[in-house]
Amino acid sequence: MNNPFDPMHIQEEKAEREARRLKLRSNLLITLFCGVLAGFFVVLYQTQMVDGAAYLSSTNNHSTQTEQVDSVRGEILDRYGRVLVTNEVSYNVTLDDAAMGGQRNDILAQLLDVCREEGVAWTSDLFISETAPWVYTSDTPLAYQQKNDGGELVTRPTYLGQLAEDCKWVDSAETAQLTAGELLEKMCVTFGLLEEGEAVTQRERDLAGVLYELYLRRYKIDNSEYVFARGVDITFISKVKELSLSGVCIDTTTTRRYGTSYAAHVLGFTGAIPRESAERYRELGYPGNATVGRDGVELAFEEDLHGVSGTRLIEKDGEGNIVGQEWRIIPEPGDNAVLTLDIALQATTEDLLAQYAASQEEPGPMAAAVVDMTGGVLTLASYPTYDLASMNYVELMNDTENRPLMNRATQGVYAPGSTFKMLTAVAALSEGEITTSERIECTGIYRHYSDVNSQPHCWIWDSVRGVHGRDNVTQAITDSCNIFFYEAGLRTGIANLRKYAAKFGLGEYTGIEIAESRGWMAGPETSEHFNQPWYDGNTMSVSIGQENNQFTPLQLANYVATLVNGGNHYKAHLLKEFKSSDYSQVTQTYEPQLLDTIDIDEDALEAVLQGMYNLSETASMARYFSALPVKVGCKTGTAQVATKTANAVFVCYAPYDNPQVALCLVAEQGASGGNLAEIAAGILAQYFSTDSSLSTVQGENVLLH
Repeated sequence: MNNPFDPMHIQEEKAEREARRLKLRSNLLITLFCGVLAGFFVVLYQTQMVDGAAYLSSTNNHSTQTEQVDSVRGEILDRYGRVLVTNEVSYNVTLDDAAMGGQRNDILAQLLDVCREEGVAWTSDLFISETAPWVYTSDTPLAYQQKNDGGELVTRPTYLGQLAEDCKWVDSAETAQLTAGELLEKMCVTFGLLEEGEAVTQRERDLAGVLYELYLRRYKIDNSEYVFARGVDITFISKVKELSLSGVCIDTTTTRRYGTSYAAHVLGFTGAIPRESAERYRELGYPGNATVGRDGVELAFEEDLHGVSGTRLIEKDGEGNIVGQEWRIIPEPGDNAVLTLDIALQATTEDLLAQYAASQEEPGPMAAAVVDMTGGVLTLASYPTYDLASMNYVELMNDTENRPLMNRATQGVYAPGSTFKMLTAVAALSEGEITTSERIECTGIYRHYSDVNSQPHCWIWDSVRGVHGRDNVTQAITDSCNIFFYEAGLRTGIANLRKYAAKFGLGEYTGIEIAESRGWMAGPETSEHFNQPWYDGNTMSVSIGQENNQFTPLQLANYVATLVNGGNHYKAHLLKEFKSSDYSQVTQTYEPQLLDTIDIDEDALEAVLQGMYNLSETASMARYFSALPVKVGCKTGTAQVATKTANAVFVCYAPYDNPQVALCLVAEQGASGGNLAEIAAGILAQYFSTDSSLSTVQGENVLLH
C-alpha cells in the first residue's frame, strides 16, 4: 500500500496535475485560435464575397487630387501702427463639376434658386448680357486678332469661341458671325437646358453662365474648383446644406475687413484673379481661386501680402466630401505692410475736401497730396471717394460723370497755373538769365512782340487795369506777376524750362507704387504729339504754367518738396516697411531713393522761398495761416481750362524755416487757388497738432505693431 505521505508519491501527483493543466491550457489556446481564425475567414468572406461589389463601387467613386490652398493675407497698417486692413473668417461656395455627375443641371438649378431667394450674387463672366435682350458685353466675345510668329495678323478663338468650336456650333472661319441670342441658344442646347428652337429664358441664361464657368475650369484653364460665390452668410449655408447638393462645397476662408472708411484709393481692394492675368499668377504658384489685389497697395504689394500658397493631397468620396488629406506644402501667411500714410491726417484731408465740395454751388472733383521731404506720402486724398467696406464696383464703374474710382491725386492731370512760376524762377536764376536783385517792370501788357495783334497781359491788368511796377524775383512770386515770368521764361528758353521740369519730376512718373499718370511738360515735342503748332511765343504761356503743362497733384507736391529741401528730388513712395506675419521682425525697410539733384544757389533759393513766405503773410492768406504754430510758404494758381471754367491749384510747405511737409491741392472748377488756402491750413493744423501721432496709448501686455 502506498504511503500518501511518501515524498515520492507527492511529487508524482504534483507532476500529473501540472500536465493536466498544461493540456487544458493548450486545448483552450487551440480552440481560441481556431475561433479567431474562423471569425477572420467569416469577415473576409463577408468583405470579399458578400459586400465586395459595394466596396469596389465606393472605392471607384473616391478621387484623389492635388489642391493648392491660398495663404492668409498680410495686414496693412499706417505709419503709427494703426491697422487699416485685416482679415476675418468668411465662407465661399465652390463647385466641383466631377462630383455632380448626371445631376449637374438639376443641382445648379436648385443652387441658383437659393441664391435668388437669399440675394446672393454668383460669379459668371459670360460675355453676354445678364438680362434680355441678349447682347454681347465684349467687342470680340468669340475671337480676337493676334500676330503670329511671322508677324501676320490672324484670328484666334477666345475660350468662348473655343467652346463654340468644341461643340461644333461654328467652324473657325465663322466664329464672329453669331449674334448673342443665337450663341446663347446654341449654348443652352449643348448644355442640355433646351431643345432646338426653344426660347432662352432668364433661368437658362443664368445656368448657361455657370456651366460656361465650369467648362473653362475643367477643360481650358487649370482644372481648379469654381468659386461660385464669396462671403455667403449662415442662412444661405443652412439652406444649401439641407438640399445635400453633390459637388457644392462650403469652404472656410478669409476676407478683408477694413479698420477705416478713408484712403480707399490708396488701399485698393481685392478680388478674384483677372482672367487676363491668370497665366502670370499661375506661374507664381497661385491657386486658380486665389484672392489677389486688384487696385492700390493691395495690388502694388501683392506678392509680399499674399505669402506662400500651400499644397495638399485630398481624397473625396462620391458626394464630393473630403474624406482625407495630407499637406505637401504648408501655406505661409503674408507679411504685414506698414505704410507712410497717417490715417488721422488722411481722414482730416478727406473730410475737408468733402466739406469744401458741399459748400460750392457746382462742386468739382478735387485732389490733395502731402509728402515729406524724402518722398514719403503722408496723405493722398481724392474726392469723390467711396467706402471699401460697402463698395459696389459695378455701380462705381458706371458713374462716368464723377468717376469715383479714379485717384485724382495720382491719375488726374492739371495745368499748374502760377504754381509753376517758382520753377521758372529757379531755371532763370540758375542759368544766369536773371539775378535776385534785377527788377522787371510790369506795365500790365507785355510788349515783347510788338507786331502781334493780341499781346499777353498780366492778371492784375485784366482784373483791375492795374500794374505791379518794378518787381524783383521775390516780389514777382508774391505778386504772381505774369509780365516778370514772361520775360524770365523767354530769356531761359523752352529747352531749359523742360530740363528743370524733368529734374523736379514734372511730367515724369513719381515712382509711387500705385497707379499714376505721367502727365505732360509743354514744349515743341508735346505740341507735335497733340498735332498742334509751336511758336517761340508759346514759351511765355509755359513759363506761367499754362499751355500743355499737365501735372498730377502728387507731382506738384513732390516738386515743392524738392524745391524747399534745397534741390534733392526723391522718389515718391507709400511703403515704410514690411513686418513678418507675427510682427516679430522687420523683413524689409524702404530706403529713400534720390532720383536727381538740382544745384540751386543758396541766395537764389532764399529769394524764391521768401516770395512764397511773403504771400502767406499777405492779408488774403494770413487769415488762414496766422493761427498755426508754424510759418508757411505758399503759392496759388489758377488754370483756365474752358471759356468759363478754371481749376484752382494751391501749393504750400511748412515750417518755413525748417520744411517738413509739402502740400498740393487741386479743385476742378475751383476758380482761384486762394479758395483752397483754408483746406491747406486745416491739413497743416492737423499735422502739427499733438493728435497727429498715435491717438491712443497702448496698455500693458499688448503686442505693439
